[in-house]
Amino acid sequence: MDLYLYNSVSREKDKFIPIDNKNVRMYVCGPTVYDKPHIGNARPVIVFDLLYRLLRYKYGNDYVKYIRNITDVDDKINNIALKKYPQMNLNESISRLTKDIEYIFKDNAKKLNCLDPTLEPKATDHIGQMISMIEKLLEIGTAYVSDGHVIFDIKSYDNYGALSKKSQKDLLAGARVEIAKYKSDPLDFVLWKPSKSNEPYWDSPWGKGRPGWHIECSAMSSEYFGNVFDIHGGGIDLIFPHHENEIAQSCSYHSTKKMANFFLHNGSLNLEGKKMSKSTGNIVSLCDILDNFSGSVIRLAMLSTHYRQPIDWTEKNLQQSKSILKKWSDKLNPISSKVHKENLPEEVYNSLLDDLNTPQALSHMHSYYSNKEYEKLQNSIEILGLVDYSYEQTKNKEDSRKNINESEVLALINERNEARKHKDYKKSDEIRNKLEKMGIKLQDIDNGTTWEFFE
Repeated sequence: MDLYLYNSVSREKDKFIPIDNKNVRMYVCGPTVYDKPHIGNARPVIVFDLLYRLLRYKYGNDYVKYIRNITDVDDKINNIALKKYPQMNLNESISRLTKDIEYIFKDNAKKLNCLDPTLEPKATDHIGQMISMIEKLLEIGTAYVSDGHVIFDIKSYDNYGALSKKSQKDLLAGARVEIAKYKSDPLDFVLWKPSKSNEPYWDSPWGKGRPGWHIECSAMSSEYFGNVFDIHGGGIDLIFPHHENEIAQSCSYHSTKKMANFFLHNGSLNLEGKKMSKSTGNIVSLCDILDNFSGSVIRLAMLSTHYRQPIDWTEKNLQQSKSILKKWSDKLNPISSKVHKENLPEEVYNSLLDDLNTPQALSHMHSYYSNKEYEKLQNSIEILGLVDYSYEQTKNKEDSRKNINESEVLALINERNEARKHKDYKKSDEIRNKLEKMGIKLQDIDNGTTWEFFE
């Protein structure tokens, strides 16, 4: 059975044929770690986790590679780090902020039942690759140096605008582009920029500076996936300028006609009928929602809408999803086994092969429940990542809490705080994970760390 995915390049559902069916490669733009994830950030994490599961199911776990990068160098990071940790020097405050937010993001992803990607490379670990790429773009004449900046010349790339399907005039009219005197064209974009005295920097042939946003993903995808790979994903807001610019610089660098065979984009998310916006306060922290609903409930609410369609995120939808999972869980055995090809119902599999048609797949699952086909329902729940272990766990929650030794908890918290003090974040994460397995949630505050049981 063939997989069809909506390709933003062709604007059609195209048959997915891997470049190498024993090396299926998917790169997805990950978080910029400057603030806690909001509910909109959860959508691409869930959508591309589902696609990852489907690709592994179809081609084999060992033959699918999924990269989700971490952007840990950014102007927002610099500004927030300085405000949040004024007592630290800039490098320490940036390190503290990015480590903390990266941990929260990964922790949230696990709670959403997402599988770990194959790799989660950080931008700051690939500055050398970015500099090498920029040097070649200058050498072949697709970039220029101006006022300490290195700029990509969009006129050097004939297919600029092909992904967004807009003329350069239209792109400029509604674009998130920086108008600057050092650019020959307003749509030209920064590859490298000089750092101010209070900003992080790396040495480069053009002086002390730091990379632009777009070059990061081109360098990392090239490092791990080569010239052309199978799937590049992200939210619909990344089509322009981010993915458009990635294509231009990657194709110029590699002398190829394409960067990836497929570009996939999930739709936007509105909150109670209104566009999410930090400036208006219309935004909800993913951590806050996870405090009140399980990851499976959030995931079901997300997947109830097709990934390409906009979602109107409401409390009502969450409550409905919670009721559905509760109803299903009452009829199922504890789920622990992995799905095997011979077990996944054909109707659900075909729905997912049709551009991840989750509303149709869920419709079949409701039928399985109504017809008491619980084994089919159980296997469908597994591949959609809707396994809700928390329901079974609540039956024994009170008994497990009685066995918690408070002095042991406090000792572990003190040990974690010492690790954080010495910037041993790996040990800090290990201790936090150990406490979470004990059912304990930590909250870091200005004068220490508090703890409570997970609800």
